[in-house]
This record gives sequence, C-alpha cells and structure tokens, in this order.
Amino acid sequence: MNGAGSEASGPVPGPLPRALPQFEHITRYWDPAFGAYVAKLLPGEYFVSTHGEVICTVLGSCVSACIRDRTRGMGGMNHFMLPIDQSSGTSAWSEGVSAATRYGNIAMEMLVNDLLKLGARRQDLEVKLVGGGKVLAAVTDVGANNIEFVRRYCETEGFTVAGEDLGATYPRKVYYSPQTGKVRVKKLLKLNNTTILDREKAYLQNLKSAPASGGVELF
Repeated sequence: MNGAGSEASGPVPGPLPRALPQFEHITRYWDPAFGAYVAKLLPGEYFVSTHGEVICTVLGSCVSACIRDRTRGMGGMNHFMLPIDQSSGTSAWSEGVSAATRYGNIAMEMLVNDLLKLGARRQDLEVKLVGGGKVLAAVTDVGANNIEFVRRYCETEGFTVAGEDLGATYPRKVYYSPQTGKVRVKKLLKLNNTTILDREKAYLQNLKSAPASGGVELF
C-alpha cells in the first residue's frame, strides 16, 4: 500500500513508530482511511501498541481478544487458533505449557502480561472479543471451542467483557484501535476465494503434527 495515499488532502503519515522488540517482525503499513499505521496479524501472532496504531486481522474459526488499559491509551490484540496447548496434558492455567501464542491460553497470558509490564493496571483493562465462526467442515467445532475457552478465561481472571462479536458461520475482518477502544468488524458473508479457509485448514493441520513450541459493526 502506498504510504502517502492517493489524495493530497488525506492524512500525511509521520515516521513509523518504533515497535517494541518482541513485535519487530509484525507487518505494519500506513492506512489513510484510518489516518494511522496498521499492524497486520497472522494466526498465532499478537501485538501491543503504545503509539496509537490500529491492529487488524482476518478471523475464521480463530478468536482475537482486544485488550486495552482504558486510562493509559495502550492495548493490544492476539489471534489464536486453538484454546489450549494440550501437548503436556496441562490445563489452560497450569505451569509448564508451551510458550506458543497459537494457543489461546498462552496468547491471552502473554498479551495481558505485556500490558502489565508496560504499566497497565488489571482493574483498568477493557476486553472485547471477536471471531470463532463455524467455517471449517469438521466434527469438532473449533470456533465454538475457542469461544468457550476465551469466555471462561475472562470469567476466571475476573475480566469483564465490554463487547463481543462471536460465533455464526462467516469469517470476519477486524480493525482495533487500542487508543480509543473502537472495534470495527466486517462480516465476510461472500468470499471471492478460499484463501481464509485453506489457511485455517493448513494451520490446524500443522498444529496437530508440529511439536508445540457483509456489514460493518462498531462496538
């Protein structure tokens, strides 16, 4: 995407903010529609912003938690495919689980912990949840399992969910602004190709075989 945009009257990008060291691999680009840099997440990634960036991703059966400190203008989003790392038979909150953010229990812990390390306070955290569509033809409903996990996680950890767009049978494109707390969700009711579904099928298969290491809604 052209960083300056095509309209002379549009917002002019400033320098790309320096990402925190653990997020230097995340793709970021200027989006004139938002007047901000956008960090693009792939499955298994998460990102924390302290510079007013927008975070985006595309979700099928995956779930993203959008979490921010309401009083400090910082926050982040994750993108996980499966609820729990089962490789060692541990539960979501046990010790010894794999440090792989492709799993919900790790993705949630790392996102929350990174925010707390930056000065966020647990009592000021605002949580919004997106995704978990039934888009894969399988006996096990991966999306439903992700939804059950993330709701249970929030309840167990004492986080109040301020908004959610979960379930149904379609993928979603999500934009989240940690600075304002606004979440924009575009429901992808018609897909021009099978890229999203193929990616999730391949990703799910890799998780099983690899060692553990339409409209726009605002809420």
